[in-house]
Amino acid sequence: MQPLGVYVHIPFCRTRCGYCDFNTYTHSELGGGASQQAYPATLRREIALARRVMAEDTDDNSKRRPEGAGEYRPEGAGGNSPEGAGRGGHRGHRGKMVPPVSTVFFGGGTPTLLPPGEIGAIITAVGDAFGLLPGAEVTIEANPETVDQRSLSQLRDHGVTRVSFGMQSDVEHVLAVLDRQHAPGRPQQCVKWARAAGFEHVSLDLIYGTPGESDDDWRRSLDAALSAGPDHVSAYALIVEEGTRLAAKVRRGEIPAPDDDVLADRYLIADDMLHAAGLAWYEVSNWAASDAARCQHNMLYWTGGHWWGFGPGAHSHVGGTRWWNVRHPSAYAARLAEGNSPAAAREILSPAERAMENVMLRLRLSDGLPLADLGAAAKPEAERHLAAGHLDPSAWTAGRLALTREGRLLADAVIRDLT
Repeated sequence: MQPLGVYVHIPFCRTRCGYCDFNTYTHSELGGGASQQAYPATLRREIALARRVMAEDTDDNSKRRPEGAGEYRPEGAGGNSPEGAGRGGHRGHRGKMVPPVSTVFFGGGTPTLLPPGEIGAIITAVGDAFGLLPGAEVTIEANPETVDQRSLSQLRDHGVTRVSFGMQSDVEHVLAVLDRQHAPGRPQQCVKWARAAGFEHVSLDLIYGTPGESDDDWRRSLDAALSAGPDHVSAYALIVEEGTRLAAKVRRGEIPAPDDDVLADRYLIADDMLHAAGLAWYEVSNWAASDAARCQHNMLYWTGGHWWGFGPGAHSHVGGTRWWNVRHPSAYAARLAEGNSPAAAREILSPAERAMENVMLRLRLSDGLPLADLGAAAKPEAERHLAAGHLDPSAWTAGRLALTREGRLLADAVIRDLT
């Protein structure tokens, strides 16, 4: 009966950005049951299925269908105790208890291509199926060109509490390399509209290291983002993903690949400027003005919480079991139309795998992880990184592993050595 996070994947985009390898499709690529118009009803069908499955699991964990019985059945999703009813637990299928939802996250794709009323109907379906805890965080990702003052106000009225705008850059030639459609300045205007609509928590996403971007370009983008007054900023190094248009251009020599040393310098510039503006890092790529401004949904991912992902290609994790849906929207819609689960496969994590993921994810957080969570075989490596200045000595003395600023630059290498 631990609170559950819900991820809702919206797989539609007006155009495909050259660097993006997410499971997204333009409107012209889909039709029939997978069309943008039909999609919200398909999502609600999967939410109803999840409600039934969770209710049956919490009714009696010992009465399980055999492997491959046709429904996704997350082992260990809950017990048969009614505990938690007073914390927002909800009566599901046949009146059985299902876990309450503490966060909902609409990602994509471009969730704001759906009308605000459809977003509201999906939120209502989640609440009806599981129950939303009081003060539940409901986040939506938004491309700046797909919202305006009216639609943001409607989203707030329909229960969205947090909005994250994909700004990426404030420099026109950088946006052009990334194939972004909005003009410089549009994300800042969107932040103003969001504040006027009553959004307390507003985030901007930035990308650094784009070919052709200079240090001054990056500083200009950070200045522009901070001038808008978000209480959360995410800054990600550009990754050239195989199969993207950007990768093809790099392979043909049309543009250079991002340089690791340049990426490190840009990260330090971001950390300096964001810290000076009152935003503290809490995850390697995320800065927030307060604990309340942190993305609570993403914290579930980083701390081994439970979440259920809805939509094509969405991943879920409940009680040490991870599963994922079929990727293509047409296959996803067809399965649900036939009354079948859209799940493609699942894996049950071993204790060793769960321990490894605990280190891998928690070490990216400013809070770090207890030293006791580290296996004995990894202690010498941890001591080596401590001596090298990659781990915080004061946190170590307090019995925790936490990255220093230099350690953040080498986070992947540190984590690899410790796991």
